Amino acid sequence: MKFEEKLKKKRSEDIWNEYCGFLDLNISEYMRIQKRLMEEQLFLWEKSELGKKLLQGRRIHSIDELREKFPLTTYEDYADVLLQKKGGMLPDDPIIWIQTTWEGGKHPIKVAPYTQSMLNTYKNNVLACMILSTSTEKKKFDVKATDTFLYGLAPLPYATGLFPRALHDEISIEFLPPVEEAEGMSFSERNKRGFKLAMSKGIDYFFGLGSVAYFVSQTLSKMGGGGSGKKGSSIVTLSPKFLLRYLKAKRTCKKEGRDLIPRDLFDLKGFMVAGTDNHCYKDELEELWGVRPMELFAGTEPSCIGTETWTREGMYFFPDTCFYEFIPEAEMNKNLEDKTYQPKTYLMDEVQPGEKYEIVISVLKGGAFMRYRVGDVYRCMGLENSEDQTKIPRFKYIDRVSNVIDIAGFTRITESAVQTVVDLSGLDIEDWFAAKEYNENKKPFMHVYVELAPDSLASQAVGKEILKEHLTVYFKYVDHDYKDLKMILGMDPLQITILKCGTFAEYERRHQKKLRKVNPSVYEIKDLLELQKSIYAVRKEGTRIE
Repeated sequence: MKFEEKLKKKRSEDIWNEYCGFLDLNISEYMRIQKRLMEEQLFLWEKSELGKKLLQGRRIHSIDELREKFPLTTYEDYADVLLQKKGGMLPDDPIIWIQTTWEGGKHPIKVAPYTQSMLNTYKNNVLACMILSTSTEKKKFDVKATDTFLYGLAPLPYATGLFPRALHDEISIEFLPPVEEAEGMSFSERNKRGFKLAMSKGIDYFFGLGSVAYFVSQTLSKMGGGGSGKKGSSIVTLSPKFLLRYLKAKRTCKKEGRDLIPRDLFDLKGFMVAGTDNHCYKDELEELWGVRPMELFAGTEPSCIGTETWTREGMYFFPDTCFYEFIPEAEMNKNLEDKTYQPKTYLMDEVQPGEKYEIVISVLKGGAFMRYRVGDVYRCMGLENSEDQTKIPRFKYIDRVSNVIDIAGFTRITESAVQTVVDLSGLDIEDWFAAKEYNENKKPFMHVYVELAPDSLASQAVGKEILKEHLTVYFKYVDHDYKDLKMILGMDPLQITILKCGTFAEYERRHQKKLRKVNPSVYEIKDLLELQKSIYAVRKEGTRIE
């Protein structure tokens, strides 16, 4: 029975229990599901050619033995098989391959296979997300087959393109614009077409990256206000209902001395955001729409793995998508210092409130990835929550792992990428480090600190604006997604600080170690900047710094 038929024939409580019943599990019940599905997956994976290749002749008889003897993996371990789409080597037949950026400047793309069982699980879990996005309390939700959905998603082969396809099989929700039409449009064209349709049909749901949702929301405000061109030029063929609402909203905004915003025109009942940096946009999105966005987590390799509830107080991981392990922060740091170190992991029933963890996944239902480091960090918010009556851990998404700079869900900038940009630029840059930081509006940017060679003409003639302009050209060349930040979101993600000559050498002399190239700690950055001031002051006085 399709979900649409269930809405007609089943009680709301039964539908809730079917899709959202995992929220009623206690931790023992949750772990039983995890371990049963992992044992099934391990049986399939170990017998596959991919499993045999990675195990290198070893035999694994249990989950505990796997965690003890099989090391954590990264995409490099799978690349030769997956990039050539060798489906016959996998634990189960892939139905579709999903694509995303691997590492800008080094590897263009990575792909991940989805089996039919994985797609079935994905479908059930995105329906759970839809239900929860409209819920105001346990077992109360508002989903209808006549609902409309503003299309704010990247199309296939990207992971978000699965979302409308999955819903299409289950319910007659109308996407604005229709999926087949939207997939052939540019980002700007989709926005304009979607808004025109929304002004006659309304919007019930909105889902996108937090940064994209924010940009689209601002764009809708401008369109609705006729901000550019002739007055009302963007309002085309309104239904009588929306014409009345539009005119009333314009009068209210004029009286209150403010611009038109989406909540003046639309009654959104389900609002979902995914990706990185959502904490930078949630408050403003709530102000714009009058609805607090519900954060969920989905990725190319893990599929849709987690969602918030009506409380918006942390994400819960679906027990049937992946088997989860967690690397605690202390172990992450050891691994950063020593690349050969194998960090210890904890299971879901071993995590502690307040601790930060890098997540490790083994994809269930015939997936390819085993003990795989996705590269995302979460904080455990608690083991129980009386407000939504849960007895399993919940998590808050923090960011990508510290050796990756991800801006608004668009970039994957690593040390290799920045070094490539520096080398291509031809500038006499003696040393550098890069950090993800936030401006006064709490929006993310990449801050690159450079030290120019002391005897170069560049150190005398190049200002930071020229340096920024020069490096931006090469960042766009090296990382194609970097271009989208400007083209799609209108963001300029790069800031430059030029350090005094000798700063890095003096830091290394004092601390007997080099500064980490990407995302050193705030304390290390502060220490280096204070050291630079000391160097400058001492040089003015003509004495040596000790």
